[in-house]
Amino acid sequence: MVAASLRMVTLAPERPGALAAVRRFAAAGILVSVGHTDATAAQTRAAADAGARMITHLFNAQRGLGHREPGVPGAAFADDRFTLGLIADLAHVAPDVCALVFAVAARRVALVTDAVAAAGMPPGRYQLGGADVLLTDDGVPRSPEGTIAGSALTLDRAVRNIVSIGVDPAVALSAATVVPADTIGETSLAAWHPVPSPTWCGGVTTCAPARSG
Repeated sequence: MVAASLRMVTLAPERPGALAAVRRFAAAGILVSVGHTDATAAQTRAAADAGARMITHLFNAQRGLGHREPGVPGAAFADDRFTLGLIADLAHVAPDVCALVFAVAARRVALVTDAVAAAGMPPGRYQLGGADVLLTDDGVPRSPEGTIAGSALTLDRAVRNIVSIGVDPAVALSAATVVPADTIGETSLAAWHPVPSPTWCGGVTTCAPARSG
């Protein structure tokens, strides 16, 4: 019953009571994602042991990747239990790092937008949680202090961005469709089917994911 109304929760596993919350949410069928966190790699792995299965906004608002303390990204790369949510506007995460993510864990990447009201809109002022954000010609919404504040990304653009850095179009499309659907337990929402002729997608000829059934 709970899972029917609440599908996903993002939390910081290092906070008091967090692992108990992960276990309770997971037992109720709710997807738990690690994010907005200063967790170490060990704390991130402990969250996976407790039932967490996703990383929210890989590399953003979390302890970074280090060669002695791998942080959240390092634990996520090494642990196949995690799906990696990636904001693919090429501003939140640089193109070379996006390419690294796909090189390491292509079949576990879920493209996300983190979109705000500015998504798909022209430059101007928009609202995020009651606060002003400014969308400039670079396509990235920012607070008055200059901090990135959500994105103006749409999912089709995310796919095009990832294809533009050399990721196979089929892998990029799967990251926007099959992987996220499977991660939330909706395996019937997207599946790959052969098509009789190529499909044009963002300047790339490829096969397309389709609903099954």
